[in-house]
Formats: sequence, structure tokens, C-alpha cells
Amino acid sequence: MRKTFLLLSFVLLGAFWHQATAQAKKKPLIVFVTGDHEYSGEFTLPLIAAELEKNYGFRTKVLKAYPNQNAEKDIPGLEALQEADLAVFYLRWRQLPPEQLEHIDKYLKSGKPIMGFRTTTHAFNFPKGNASERWNAFGEFALNAPPGWGGKAAHTHYGHESSTDVSVIEAGKNHPILTGVAPNFHVRSWLYRVLPDYPTKGSEWLLMGKSVNPDKAAIENPVAWTGTNSFGAKVFTTTMGHPEDFQVEAFQRLVINAIHWELGKKIPKNWKGKIDINVPYRGMVK
Repeated sequence: MRKTFLLLSFVLLGAFWHQATAQAKKKPLIVFVTGDHEYSGEFTLPLIAAELEKNYGFRTKVLKAYPNQNAEKDIPGLEALQEADLAVFYLRWRQLPPEQLEHIDKYLKSGKPIMGFRTTTHAFNFPKGNASERWNAFGEFALNAPPGWGGKAAHTHYGHESSTDVSVIEAGKNHPILTGVAPNFHVRSWLYRVLPDYPTKGSEWLLMGKSVNPDKAAIENPVAWTGTNSFGAKVFTTTMGHPEDFQVEAFQRLVINAIHWELGKKIPKNWKGKIDINVPYRGMVK
């Protein structure tokens, strides 16, 4: 009798484990890829990931530059993109080896959705003539953003002492991503210039930024947009992403909403509340 009971227990336990595993795999997997030198994306995005798992029913995996944020040539674990339902990038001037770029390339060619924060407009910085130089235009072909920093696109900012007033663009105010997002809020990010040629044609602008205390003559620029990239994938891009931005509830909600939208999920009717994020600005350190 005891042996029968034990056998039955193992069978039931196995069935429960199998069912639990199957249910977990049904949850969309979001892979966060970080490595940005300056803005501590390797600390802020894991807190977003934890919130998504705890309150919104997603699976997440966070990848980080190794051995630290300044390491430009190694982000271990990129093979996880093979299983990802959404890839979220916060990169700056990486020079990844071809075998790692191949994982990103396959993901892009899959047509699955992509999200990019701030310096991901200039995610890569390969030397002129390098076999991987085309990746320097990642911002353009993946995120509908300028193809790298500076250059003909005049992609620049208005000084580190400035900050940004953000407002909902009238034409995009009914977009699901803006559900519950305050119509006006302030972020610490100094405004990036992307106009006049970006976001690329066909993108839908959601939020406009106005530089506060700029170091030069400033114009208003879009700071968040959606669209379809050159691979036919859904895109959400924001030039915000200073660590203090992640303390702002309107920005938090924008990000959570955008992740749901990218994955074809209904925007949460019940906001779970402000996320406890308190990551200091590190700046450029060795």
C-alpha cells in the first residue's frame, strides 16, 4: 500500500510539475539587453522586469554587458533571443563579436517586436571599414530613430544641465500606450534632437519634449514613438531613460503600457501603482 501511495504521489507531482511548466511557457518572454556606459540600464530595467513578473504575468530575462557596463564587446546569453517574444534594448556604443550580433540579427529578421531606450539610437560604434559597420545604423533600421550619434542626422542633445518637459501629442492622445499616462510630466533626461528627419516616415509620435535650461537654441522634439521598422516589426522607442526618469510614475506607466501593446496584450485597466525605483545617476565612470 505504501509503495502504491508513493508511486501515485510521484505521478501526481510529475503531472503538476509538467502542467506548471507548460503554463509558465505560455507566458510571454521579454528579454532585456543592457550595456550603456552611463545611465545604469542594467539596474533600472531589472526593476521593471521584476514588476512585470510580479504583477503583470510575464516571464523576463535580463542580459548585461560583462564584466561591467563599460565592457563593449561581450553580452553573454544573447541566445535567449531565440525564445523571446519581445526584445528590449538599452545599449550604447557596443562592438559585439559577429557570433553575438548574429543572435540579434536573427531576432530582427523574425519580425518580432522591439523596444529601445535612449542611447540605443547609437547602440553600436564599429570603426569605419569594420565588417560590422552597418550595425552603427541600428537606431534607424531597428527603431525608426537616427542612425547613430551626431553626423548628418544632427542627433545631439541640449546639455547635461538641462531637463525636459514632456507632453502628450494631440494627434496621438488616444493611443493605447498613453492610457493613464499624465498629459504633462517632467523628466531629468536632457532632450535628444531627432528632427527633422526622424522618427522615420510612418512612425506615430506619442510624446513631445521641450528642453528646460538648454545650453543652445532648442526646438521641441518627439521623445516617444511607435511604428513599423524595416523588418516589419512593431517598434516602441523613447529617447528618455535617465535613471531619475524611472522614478516618474507617468514614465513607468508608459513603459508598462508599451510592453503590453508590443505583445498584443490589453493595456492593464488597473494600474498596480508606482514602482519603487531609486537608481542614482552614475554618469561615465571607469
